[in-house]
Order: sequence, then C-alpha cells, then structure tokens
Amino acid sequence: GPATRQMARRLAEARAWAEATSLTPSEAAKHGITLNQDGRRRSALDLLAMPEIAFADLERIWPRLGALPKPVAEQLETEARYAGYLHRQEADILAFRKDEQLRLPVDLPYGEIKGLSNEVRGKLEEARPLTLGQAGRIEGVTPASLAVLLAWVKKNGARAVG
Repeated sequence: GPATRQMARRLAEARAWAEATSLTPSEAAKHGITLNQDGRRRSALDLLAMPEIAFADLERIWPRLGALPKPVAEQLETEARYAGYLHRQEADILAFRKDEQLRLPVDLPYGEIKGLSNEVRGKLEEARPLTLGQAGRIEGVTPASLAVLLAWVKKNGARAVG
C-alpha cells in the first residue's frame, strides 16, 4: 500500500544520502570516533556497518540521521550491517577457495589439533582427506572445523604431498 511505498521511498533517499555523505578519519576523530588513520573517507553507510559504532554516535555528527523515522533508521542500520557482514563473508569465501587446494599431510596428527570435536576428528582420521577442500566435503565437518584445520596446518607447515 501507500505506506509501504512511502517507507521504501524514504529508505531509498536515506540510503542515497548515507552513501553520498562522508568524512575523513581525522574528522571522525574530532567526534570521538576512531578509524584507521589511512586518510580514506568513509561514508555514513560505511560507518553504520561497523559494529563498534552506534547509530547515536552518527546522529551527533549528522542530525539528519536522527530526524529519520525510526523504522527507516532501523532498516538503514540493518542493511548497512548486513552488507558489511556479507562483504566479510565474501572475503572469507574467496580466501577459502584459495586454501581449498591446500594439501594436507597424509599423517596429519588430528588428535593433537585443539578445537576439533571428537566426532570431526574421528571422521578426518578415517577419511584422511588430501586437501582442505576434500575435508570440507566430509559430512559433519563444519566451516569452523575447517578454519581450525587451516590455522593448524598454516602454523605447523603443510608438507607437500606426493
């Protein structure tokens, strides 16, 4: 209905404004917000995506944010945070694709790797996957277990297989 359309329009306007409005790390510091001092401008939307920055912090800098209707403000914040999360996930996935080819030593001592559940440890010992990618296709091996495995192999050196 008209209310939904109006909400969508206001959200689109708020989003466009938040993307176009930005400040430098030193400007942010004047408002008590600590950013990487890399000289890169961050948009209001970028700042909203940062979990350590509260909406109220940004309202103090840009009163216009405080003037948004509450549902619009909440939706904008949710979208910003979710976009940031997706972006990080994407980076993790790309890094993992690169690591999928990582060869695992045939004699990998799964028993010594802290952070693997007994169930996962048992499955890996039984299957003896040759690459991290193969390990990830074993039923019950979670992304968290793969991260533990990857960290262990990187720290302890993956010996080339074959």
